[in-house]
Amino acid sequence: QVQLVESGGGLVQPGGSLRLSCMVSGGTFNTYTVAWFRQAPGTEREFVAAIRRSGGGTYYADSVKGRFTMSRDSAKNAVYLQIDSLKPEDTAVYSCAASSTIILSSLRMATQYRYWGQGTQVLVSS
Repeated sequence: QVQLVESGGGLVQPGGSLRLSCMVSGGTFNTYTVAWFRQAPGTEREFVAAIRRSGGGTYYADSVKGRFTMSRDSAKNAVYLQIDSLKPEDTAVYSCAASSTIILSSLRMATQYRYWGQGTQVLVSS
């Protein structure tokens, strides 16, 4: 059984930074494309970033390019999302998702991911 567990969320002031973690257990980590999505109250779930299985590249939503950096550590079966220059509009629940069957044209689509974590809350406020 594949499980994803996020951590690292919290309350941060505008301009601050956070590093979110997503630990993946079960399955074969190196075969997974892993993505971060976020959802603010009253809005649709939004793609944030994705990293393809080893060596496959990293992709970002235009709204976060230059501020968010996604990475993966195969030794720890983990992915990370470094978030810098946080803005109030970054406030959301951030969830990681994984699948071994994602094709490049679909990696921004939440419906294509088979496994999901519970999410971690990020609140940006002064």
